[in-house]
Amino acid sequence: MYWTLELATKLEDAPWPATKDELIDYAMRSGAPMEVIENLQEIEDEGETYESIEDIWPDYPTNDDDFFFNEDEY
Repeated sequence: MYWTLELATKLEDAPWPATKDELIDYAMRSGAPMEVIENLQEIEDEGETYESIEDIWPDYPTNDDDFFFNEDEY
């Protein structure tokens, strides 16, 4: 399982909190890339509910500083 920022952003609008099955269903209905669905399928499911993308991918950038983008340069 590997996450990239591009793949993880496909789940930003998911109906949080959600179970693994709900996230897979959302990803399929929203037309997310197959890699997103495969990553979700690889999660070891113990019936838990995920509150946000950070529960699935702890390295997900949570604020603008994490993107290292300086708007003044452009």
